[in-house]
Amino acid sequence: MRIRLAAAAVLFATLSVPALADRDPLSGAPLPPGAGEIPSPITDHFYISASIYSPSVKTNLRVDPSNAAPGVTGTPLNAENDLGLPGRLTQGRVELMFRLGERSKVRMDYFEADRSASHTLANNIVFGNQTFAQGSVTQTSFDWRLFGITYTYSFYRTDRLEIGTGVGAYFLQANVQGVVPAQNQSQQESAADPFPTLPLDFTWRISRRFAFTARANYLKATLSQFSGWIADSHEDVQYRWNPNFTVGLGYDSIRTSYERNTGSFTGALYLSYNGPEAFVRFSF
Repeated sequence: MRIRLAAAAVLFATLSVPALADRDPLSGAPLPPGAGEIPSPITDHFYISASIYSPSVKTNLRVDPSNAAPGVTGTPLNAENDLGLPGRLTQGRVELMFRLGERSKVRMDYFEADRSASHTLANNIVFGNQTFAQGSVTQTSFDWRLFGITYTYSFYRTDRLEIGTGVGAYFLQANVQGVVPAQNQSQQESAADPFPTLPLDFTWRISRRFAFTARANYLKATLSQFSGWIADSHEDVQYRWNPNFTVGLGYDSIRTSYERNTGSFTGALYLSYNGPEAFVRFSF
């Protein structure tokens, strides 16, 4: 599923971008920036970036028994301390952007993080419909997927500064499994939820070579059987090696929290990824 989703995003961007850029009337090839126009994140019609992301991870979760009596819940857990999951990752991340004219742009990004551990429990744990006993050796896996798509319109744009806002949507998927082989116990839970967000984008071309960009997406929602929020922020400094190639260093923070009382998953989850990244970017 995630491979098809990423491939569709790349194909959509690839097919869309050439039509948006100025083209040579004879060859049909995209034209370079116009005379006097300095290549920068403000003038890019399209980019694709690949980054190495090294976040610290914090996971709090509670998986409630299905059809439980009122007030009966699962055990609140910190997955790193109580289940032994790694608290630091080194992951790849992919991002695409293409412009629809001068002021409108669409950005897509994808991130996944899979963790697993074998850990001896210090206490009894109620995990869904299973109770794992103190002293049991428990094998736990936690898989996380995030796909985001954001549209922004630049209400302020010059050759050095661009500020925009719009609307975004994040699609989140979590899958967690706990197994105690010695007792033949197993419990698996998954949840998938979309989150609309409100974005804010900021780009500053510092000089011909250097630029600073920052962005944030956030929304909090409360319904009768669901409450949650998501916050995704990013800041970076870029160096334009040549008109089409950029390297940069940045900092990313992804945090989300939600609680559900109905559906295939009932319980609560708080998850945060915070850390530095290094990236390379091709653009035109």
